[in-house]
Amino acid sequence: MNSEPIPAHGEMELSIVLPCLNEAETLEACIQEAQAALRNAGIVGEIIVADNGSSDDSRAIAGALGARVVAVATRGYGSALRGGITAARGRFVLMGDADGSYDFREALRFVEKLREGWDLVMGNRFAGGIEEGAMPWKNRHLGNPVLSGLGRILFDAPCRDFHCGLRAFRKEAFIRLDLQTDGMEFASEMVIKAKLLGLRTAEIPIKLRRDGRKRPPHLRPWRDGWRHLRFMLLFSPRWLFLYPGVLAAAGGLVCGGALLSGPVRVHGVEFDVHTLLFCAVAVLLGAQSIAFAIMTKVYSIQAGLQPAPAREAAWLRWISLELGLAVGGMLALLGLGLSLGALAYWRAKGFGNLDPGGLLRWVIPGGTLLTLGMQTILVSFFLSILTLPLRR
Repeated sequence: MNSEPIPAHGEMELSIVLPCLNEAETLEACIQEAQAALRNAGIVGEIIVADNGSSDDSRAIAGALGARVVAVATRGYGSALRGGITAARGRFVLMGDADGSYDFREALRFVEKLREGWDLVMGNRFAGGIEEGAMPWKNRHLGNPVLSGLGRILFDAPCRDFHCGLRAFRKEAFIRLDLQTDGMEFASEMVIKAKLLGLRTAEIPIKLRRDGRKRPPHLRPWRDGWRHLRFMLLFSPRWLFLYPGVLAAAGGLVCGGALLSGPVRVHGVEFDVHTLLFCAVAVLLGAQSIAFAIMTKVYSIQAGLQPAPAREAAWLRWISLELGLAVGGMLALLGLGLSLGALAYWRAKGFGNLDPGGLLRWVIPGGTLLTLGMQTILVSFFLSILTLPLRR
């Protein structure tokens, strides 16, 4: 990885962005610390306070200290940061909370990694040390480790502290990410999309201090943790919908296929049409889950939440309303044929009492195929709506 030259004198290299909502207690110390970091490292930079509607003296404090105040009307952690980062003039951006929990004197370490050619540099609080009382136990021992581990599993992201608020990146990389979320999910979206876009991501240990506020923090651990988890799952339709759907459908097909010719006895237990019915349910649920995976993927690409990798763009091109109607129609006709066959079988017996096992081996597959066909047709219509070329 090639190192970049230090910018010429006077060229803006670093913008330090602090999201702010009523941070008058700690904002002054954070700005002064950031200014000292720029001065001591000889970095040409600026301090931006992205104010998200403060009702205290935060704006006046920032202005008096020479920081640039950017007013962001739309509420939310992500909105505040996006507004401040968009207004940044530096080619590098360092973001960090304005509550005194992060040491902005670490700025040079982040800049040095960006100069080496990295696109995103994450802080790692678990590797650098967490002061006593700086992080609630449920965040420290449950929320962050679980969510960070899930992020590595689902997306193969290289970060071990997914939600560290102190991170730096190239301004051009941020533009490529095209982040969409307004809330706390912003932190997860940045890391996930950086991985999906192939951006070079590094991680350095940092220390987390106790914040200096007397009021409760804006973070709500359980609510915001669930929002991060929900976002990760929705961003990974393979794990949420596709893999479980394939497993259910395949299991239903294999087990159901074995029962079509007659009962099956395994270790003294006989499986018959009652099991065949549940196999059909598994096939239907699996197919529906697979359809949700496709619809979620298409929507996320259309909404700009994630890019379309080449291998996925290839199969997405094959999905069309006409193909769905053809496949769904064939399945529905096959199911209708089996259902009519069951009716003919009943008629041949004079519409009288029948052996349930023999009849249900016609009815269950027929009903399943008929339902699958109609479901495929409906999903195809919905996908055609999702893929309409709309102007964003």
